[in-house]
Amino acid sequence: MQYPKSLLFLLAAALLAGCATGSAGDKAPEFTAEDIDWPEGMNAQPRDLTPVEVEPETVLIEGATIMTATGEVIEGGSLLLEDGKIARVSEEKLDAPEGAKVIDGTGRFVTPGLIDTHSHLGVYPTPYVKAHSDGNEASAPTTPQVDAAHSTWPQDPGFQKALAGGVTALQILPGSANIIGGRAVTLELHPGISAQAMHFDGAPDGLKMACGENPKRVYGDRGGMPSTRMGTMAVWRQTLQKARETRRAYEKYREALARWKSAKEPDPKSKPQPPSRDLGMETLIGAMEGDILVHIHCYRADEMIQVLELADEFDFEIRSFHHALEAYKIRDVLAEWNVAVSTWADWWGYKVEMHDGIPQNAALIHAAGGRAIIHSDSPNDIQRLNQEAAKAYWAAKHEGMELSEDDALRWITANPAWALGIDEATGTIEAGKRADVVLWSKHPFSVYAEADMVWVEGVREYDRAEDPAPWSDFEVGQFADDASADDEEVQ
Repeated sequence: MQYPKSLLFLLAAALLAGCATGSAGDKAPEFTAEDIDWPEGMNAQPRDLTPVEVEPETVLIEGATIMTATGEVIEGGSLLLEDGKIARVSEEKLDAPEGAKVIDGTGRFVTPGLIDTHSHLGVYPTPYVKAHSDGNEASAPTTPQVDAAHSTWPQDPGFQKALAGGVTALQILPGSANIIGGRAVTLELHPGISAQAMHFDGAPDGLKMACGENPKRVYGDRGGMPSTRMGTMAVWRQTLQKARETRRAYEKYREALARWKSAKEPDPKSKPQPPSRDLGMETLIGAMEGDILVHIHCYRADEMIQVLELADEFDFEIRSFHHALEAYKIRDVLAEWNVAVSTWADWWGYKVEMHDGIPQNAALIHAAGGRAIIHSDSPNDIQRLNQEAAKAYWAAKHEGMELSEDDALRWITANPAWALGIDEATGTIEAGKRADVVLWSKHPFSVYAEADMVWVEGVREYDRAEDPAPWSDFEVGQFADDASADDEEVQ
């Protein structure tokens, strides 16, 4: 966890401003973010513990239908992956570079790697047992100081199964017991020995917040707060106000430090001391500064409006509402505010706040000019996000809505990439982006489609034709084929 960079620069700017108001003619000292005198180790980076670096392969896919998620579909096109990047995408046949692996894509389809904005893989691993159920720090209604990366078990077999479904990146969030659940982390699906080793390079952290029935139930059943929706809002406002005051304390420290440093002979005994570090407040300040992207579990339209009002009051942006079954009722507002909607194709009805869900939700958001996303929130549905998008697509088409396959493909590629802040790197097939690519056996919206090959940053992490070694030690020797092989060896 790092201190928000923008806050560092904001404070540096405040420092300069403070100096500028000093005696006339004084030259303001030049300070940078590195001059900030925070407690030792505050911005220390962990060592890179990625154990093995795998070289990406050079691949030329020929003759496939390339669905780029940019509005363009290329029939019989060519796609060149080189140095972990998409080197070229073309309607023409390309010459294969020396040493390139050439793949005949005739009759097959290529898409960007799929991206899931809402997953609990690793924090609620399979098989589900209490011993490694680490998704909710349900000991207080606000826990912004915790980080889902610290609960993520990289041995969860679900990661490799998601990869086999074409997923190349996903956001792991805390659960929804708390109204402020903590930080979320975006991973790429290379196997790793820790969440840090699987971290998607350059992806900002997320912040999980939740409203509605879940936190009410968890804390109301204990006789605590919040037990009502007004209680939820009150706790949110109280906590965010504390963050606002903490930010001001940091600013005052910076101003005092600036004055001290600008003295001709600063007295070491009078040097201002920094405020005590508060990890939770740092997370909320980061959200206010836009360095941490805010994701909110919320179902009802009226509650989403209230949360937008809260964001206005405390001056932060909401990146995406999650689940959001009534988003279609306020789709014009969400489109205007540039808030994405991460939702399901057809989950609804298992709570009262879910009773007004409709399968055209995503399509209506899209039609209003918003960013629709199909997420999973499930270790099973993440294995077939392409089919979930297809269900939402056809639910809209059957109602006569204007919608293209490319629009629906963006619900599981380009739009989630934007929601996670990684759209400059992935989410579409364009030259220069990461080689996060799936080769499908059939049209990806067919129930019979299977991912034949999946590349993550140019590394072929899945090949259906091969029998891959399990990523998870938990699955070693767990299958009938393994047992049969062992028996044969014994005989």
